[in-house]
Amino acid sequence: MAREQGIHVVANNRKAYHDFFIDETYEAGLVLMGTEVKSLREGRVQLRDSYAEMKEGELYLVGVHISPYMQGNIWNHDPLRRRKLLLHRKELNRLAGKVKERGYALVPTKIYFKNGLAKVEIGLARGKKQYDKRADLAKRDAQRALHCKEGDPCVSRLTVSASVVMPRRSSPCVPRAVCRSSA
Repeated sequence: MAREQGIHVVANNRKAYHDFFIDETYEAGLVLMGTEVKSLREGRVQLRDSYAEMKEGELYLVGVHISPYMQGNIWNHDPLRRRKLLLHRKELNRLAGKVKERGYALVPTKIYFKNGLAKVEIGLARGKKQYDKRADLAKRDAQRALHCKEGDPCVSRLTVSASVVMPRRSSPCVPRAVCRSSA
């Protein structure tokens, strides 16, 4: 069977971009069991609250939930097991030095297949404060308001909060993809 070509994104960690400033990203290979690969191909993975940690000179992915494969029987894997990441030694040393600095963490931002191989994108991240998150939301909503027409249902009315005019988020029945053209 021929190997797949191109990139197929399985899961994104949008919460990582909400909670952290991502300074740099690295591509790492994943060491997986057979049933984990099959579950990944079905898209049964969750990246929320996951991180990468250095242990004995190796990098491991912790907290990623890959659901058990339905037809896996006794050969199924533990859904929350630690998974080894494959990086060059030079990259591992650089990341180890950065993580020792105050405020840096390694957070997975997405899992994808590249030419048939499972890869994870790791972000070197600094934590956001609550006011940073609010400022990002206000900025995104202001951009959405600029690109939507006045008659569009995506911006129904404006609210005033902390001397900043912010558009109120649309109701869940309105498709958000209408206003995401530049976000």
